[in-house]
Amino acid sequence: MAPLPNSVNDPSPFQSLTRRSAIRAGGIGLLGLGANHLSQLSAMAAEAPAGTPLPKKRAKSVIYIFLSGGLAQHESFDMKPNAPSDIRGEFNEISTQTPGLRICEHLPMLAQRSEMWSICRSLTHANNEHSQAHHVMLTGRNDIPAGFDASKPKKSDYPSIAAITSQVFKAQNNLPPAIVLPDKIVHRSGRVLPGQFAGQLNGDDPFIVGASKYNPISYGAYPEYLFHHARGKEDASDFVFDVPSFFLPEGIDSRRMRNRLNLLNELDAQQKQLEKVAETQGHDRYQKMAADLIFDEKTKMAFDVHGADPKLQERYGKNSFGWSLLMARQLVETGVRLVQVNLGNNECWDTHQAAFPNLKNYLLPPMDRAVSALLDDLKDRGMLDDTMIVMAGEFGRTPKISTIPGVPLPGRDHWGALQSVFFAGGGVQGGRVIGSSDKIGAYPESDAQTPEDMAATIYNALGIPPSMKWYDRVDRPNFLYHGEPMSGLFS
Repeated sequence: MAPLPNSVNDPSPFQSLTRRSAIRAGGIGLLGLGANHLSQLSAMAAEAPAGTPLPKKRAKSVIYIFLSGGLAQHESFDMKPNAPSDIRGEFNEISTQTPGLRICEHLPMLAQRSEMWSICRSLTHANNEHSQAHHVMLTGRNDIPAGFDASKPKKSDYPSIAAITSQVFKAQNNLPPAIVLPDKIVHRSGRVLPGQFAGQLNGDDPFIVGASKYNPISYGAYPEYLFHHARGKEDASDFVFDVPSFFLPEGIDSRRMRNRLNLLNELDAQQKQLEKVAETQGHDRYQKMAADLIFDEKTKMAFDVHGADPKLQERYGKNSFGWSLLMARQLVETGVRLVQVNLGNNECWDTHQAAFPNLKNYLLPPMDRAVSALLDDLKDRGMLDDTMIVMAGEFGRTPKISTIPGVPLPGRDHWGALQSVFFAGGGVQGGRVIGSSDKIGAYPESDAQTPEDMAATIYNALGIPPSMKWYDRVDRPNFLYHGEPMSGLFS
């Protein structure tokens, strides 16, 4: 395995902005780009301890699909057809291509591809509120840090999986090691949810692409699947999936631009666009990276989903779910190590009310289509073995259906004690079921797994050894691994 960055001997790739490179970029240094970041992670040993289950082949990349709001296990991958009606719900189960594996009738495309994915039905944690649960599932840490504030991110939060990945690996093709898209996760109240950023890590937040802005009144895979939990289908005419653009100012070719020393005026508009794309607290490393994108046609195209083959867009779905996963595939193909895809704005999977019509009509169909297209696309390109896909939410839903007072149609409440997590690619053997739940889908019955185990599975697949540490803002070492990789996915 290639050596990983060492905090003493291996400077971050973003330290390389010298005077010569600033001049080569045509005066980009005038925009205030810095060179002050060192990788804060060091590999103490490259070997995993004896007995640690490892995939036969390391993944080059991970796509972490995050279903903010919480996918109902009963209405997806862990149905309970023999339970009482107030537990089993309204949907029926269907067979998959894997004997004995049955899932929701509204996931027919994934059912046809069951030999390409596996499901963990026993992931559990103790948090039932959105802020705490997002923090848990985005950081891979069950415990809540001291000073945690449910209303906003803080420097005392644990670093996200995306932030850690961004610090471990070097950039490739002018792109950061980890990217979050199509936007950061925002609670329906408008507050930004904690757990998405660098937190205690002595480094930058992950690179966030702002392609699908938060809207407080509607949810889902716009345009055709835009809905409101209470009202149903909504008008999507004002919703735009805004793919970032990187361009040369009109009338200036690459050669002229690279040799000019004073580009402040010409690049002012471009800088505003880059700030829109790179919504981070530490802009300097991302400004340099994004400035390099101006000159690199290949990496610019990684963000361009509207310019992709129309037939490919149709396979994914010409909506915010499909475009997000298509962008994720294009980015990992270009060398990004981890892409976190927040599949659904405004906690659209938070199905307290009208759960069954909303899941049936607006949520499950575009997810089923987009994830299936991602599997097919990666396989067709020979990338599935090199790309692990993980799909989870912050929690599952209560085993018992309930109705909010004054609301006509029922749903399910928050439930951290159990959720189903989807895995594919990157060495994962398809058609597997990891763990099981009890007869009403409330708690793990066998082989309970934790968010720490999920995070260890991601880190392990990427080749990050258990001995690696990250350093906080006062230079204290912290281990990445707090669980074990899910061996049943690989063996």
